[in-house]
Amino acid sequence: MNRPGEYGADAITFGCRLNIAESETMRALAARAGFADALIVNTCAVTGEAEAQARQAIRRAAREQPGRPILVTGCAAQIAPGAWAELPGVVRVIGNGQKLDPAAWSAPVAPILRETPMGVAAGGGTRAFLAVQQGCDHACTFCIIPQGRGPARAMPIAEAVAAVRDLATRHAEVVLTGVDLASHPELAALIRALLREVPELPRLRLSSLDPAALDDEFWAVFAEEERLMPHLHLSAQHGHDLILKRMRRRHSRADLLQLSTRARALRPDVALGADFIAGFPTETEEQLCAMTDLVAEAQLAFLHVFPYSARAGTPAARMPQLPMPLRRERAARLRQAGEVQRARFLASRVGQVEEVLMEADGLGHTRHFAPVRLASAPRGPLGGGPLGGALLRVRIKASDGRMLIGEERFALMAEEAA
Repeated sequence: MNRPGEYGADAITFGCRLNIAESETMRALAARAGFADALIVNTCAVTGEAEAQARQAIRRAAREQPGRPILVTGCAAQIAPGAWAELPGVVRVIGNGQKLDPAAWSAPVAPILRETPMGVAAGGGTRAFLAVQQGCDHACTFCIIPQGRGPARAMPIAEAVAAVRDLATRHAEVVLTGVDLASHPELAALIRALLREVPELPRLRLSSLDPAALDDEFWAVFAEEERLMPHLHLSAQHGHDLILKRMRRRHSRADLLQLSTRARALRPDVALGADFIAGFPTETEEQLCAMTDLVAEAQLAFLHVFPYSARAGTPAARMPQLPMPLRRERAARLRQAGEVQRARFLASRVGQVEEVLMEADGLGHTRHFAPVRLASAPRGPLGGGPLGGALLRVRIKASDGRMLIGEERFALMAEEAA
């Protein structure tokens, strides 16, 4: 859950980076439409838990701030708008197809449409998110998101270049996002154009990628573009071929291992992460072990693990279900396997000088998206001023298994001048 901002039209965001991007745009739209004091709840439909958390947030807000208008949008609201409209304090449900349309915020009633336009948002004064892709044409058996986001479509390269050029005036890093980012038909060309046409942008990062969609052109860009971050997060979902088949995924276990080998051959210091679902219907203990083994074999350091959540209307919801306690226990074991690889990767960075994008309270992230905590008070060219959004060179002194700890710090520009 992400809540950017405490003043004016506020937003509580659940789910993916795409939702985070859209929430910032909606805050501005709501304020201009006369909802400056509103609370926007941007919902997610990936899991039942995400929906439950959104409902709880709405009820809590209505109880703690009676009279404050609550505007609900996002994938869960798109799929079942009536149920969300009945919650206390909700004055409007805005469909995904309208939530970035200024007219929808000022109109008496916002229609529910399927297709969402692209959206741009700047997050937290550090990195910015740009949605260059929307929707999905695949039919994974566990996923209801195509019902909330509609068919796949992509932002034209020229439009993306203009957006990134503007974002680069305020942010050192831009993250390209989408429901199925790798399905952008010109992803490699898009990356090259952004880095060529916006030379002042230091860092370009990609959100989650479908392993089956990464072609030779993508790998050439990944190998050649230094400002494309050495960090790939894969929509893997499982590590056993039979479960991948039942999920209707387009890759195999061998494909994931080959991908990890190829990525490291091109950029040996790459950090790999992945999304996984534990406790999918019919999953056996052996199949779970295949997934935990894959985490170690592919050295997947940054995992997003979800216990399987049945979504009504999806084929997987009609398959034989595992007990929820078993799903949660397996998810915990998978996360533990990920923690081992995370600690291993972080330990490999000790002694290195890392480029860190600073955020708040002495925290930041490296090019690999590894979290860093500064061990000492600010000193050097930046003095005691705010560090949020600054790019620093940080010498990594230690790792606690979850985070890197850095001590010596100096601004990139100061280093280059020296």
